[in-house]
Amino acid sequence: MIKENVTALLKELEGGNCCHEKVTLVAATKTRTAAEINEAIEAGITDIGENRVQEFTAKFEEVKGGRRHFIGHLQLNKVKYLIGRTDLYESVDRDELALELAARSVRAGIRSDILLEVNIGCEETKSGYPLEEAFAAYRRLKETAGLRVKGFMAMLPLSDDERLLARLTDEMRALYDRAKAEDAGIEYLSMGMSGDWRLCVEHGSNMIRLGTAIFGSRTSPVGQ
Repeated sequence: MIKENVTALLKELEGGNCCHEKVTLVAATKTRTAAEINEAIEAGITDIGENRVQEFTAKFEEVKGGRRHFIGHLQLNKVKYLIGRTDLYESVDRDELALELAARSVRAGIRSDILLEVNIGCEETKSGYPLEEAFAAYRRLKETAGLRVKGFMAMLPLSDDERLLARLTDEMRALYDRAKAEDAGIEYLSMGMSGDWRLCVEHGSNMIRLGTAIFGSRTSPVGQ
């Protein structure tokens, strides 16, 4: 099933997004076993994203290949476990976290690639920079030693209002375009999960994070 799902998704994404950009498919691997993840990689997945530090470290050596993303909320005291092992931190939702990543990256002699998480729906239950503060945060943090800001990430609110969701994705794309206009290093607008990825791609997302669409429904958790 995993191979068939990956093949179908990659085929659908061949045309890119509405801006004719390649769309990177990130496999969201929360609760998935290393065997399942390796099957997805063998089927063509190039990027994998973990939500929890404990799972990230537990499965790190067992997973063969794939660029490693961290896509969950990250506590400051857990940053040390990810430095030098993470290709892209997608969920940098506050300056405090960015500066901790920067300091530890400098000490390790590396630069860490990050996305700034934007709370596009202004939801109290979600973290991230308010949209109106995100561009200033980008400008501030792109000058920070040890970091490379590569773009933005967002999660759309749960809603059946497609006009609302389309407007929010358009606002994220406008933010991305504004940053990219002054910085060629901006590459990624990560937006879209199993329930809304098609709408996001139609409105300019070039990176999507899919779990259920690749692996099916979750069963029992691992790495607890």
